[in-house]
Amino acid sequence: MVDLKNKVCVITGSGRGLGIAIAQTLGEAGADIVGCDIRQESLVQMETTLGESGIRVHTVKADVSDEKEAFNCVQEALVRFGRLDVLVNNAAVDITLPLDEMAVKDWDKILAVNLRGPFLLSKFAFSFMKERASGHIVNIVSTASKRAWANAIAYHASKWGLLGFSHALHVEGRKHNIKVTAVVSGGMKTPFLLDRFPDIDTSTLQDPLNVARTVKFILQQPDETVIPEVMVIPMKETSWP
Repeated sequence: MVDLKNKVCVITGSGRGLGIAIAQTLGEAGADIVGCDIRQESLVQMETTLGESGIRVHTVKADVSDEKEAFNCVQEALVRFGRLDVLVNNAAVDITLPLDEMAVKDWDKILAVNLRGPFLLSKFAFSFMKERASGHIVNIVSTASKRAWANAIAYHASKWGLLGFSHALHVEGRKHNIKVTAVVSGGMKTPFLLDRFPDIDTSTLQDPLNVARTVKFILQQPDETVIPEVMVIPMKETSWP
């Protein structure tokens, strides 16, 4: 298994939920963390929490859909730690509305964060990884890329698109010794679901740490092995066959 000690990992949407769980898990394995999030208050709390655990962490306030701010996430890793080994595209948003009630600006926002963001971060990270002939990009995709439910048109479009993007980038990356993995995650006990659906049955959801540990497992695979896609879902997720 590959040792993650001193690996530099950029994680988007790292301020809470799955993002901070991934940061904590990789940090405890010895990685240095660059956390990017649009919420400054979440970044402050993240830096405190991880710092108390002895994890080296640097935070960057950024809107991943903005080209300059996305570039800055990657640049900050290089300036602070001198390298970039892992990019985790985790940031995502959703607006739960039926098609005829969704504003065009809502559609644009969801696609911008969930699909444009990973494209931008991957583009900038890929260039550096290509020069070093080494690196790993992990895209947090969601089961929304495999099935569909009502009132999530834009979210589904973005996640189906991200899954396709991830597999296409996997093909491009292999010849440069860059690994790319799509993590298809099922429902988790995170603010992403709990804030929007306060009455949700939490017994059907999984701990985000379970998904975070899967990300760590993927990153620890030997150099000659890559996992292009993995699905991690709760045992009690009733909407999955």
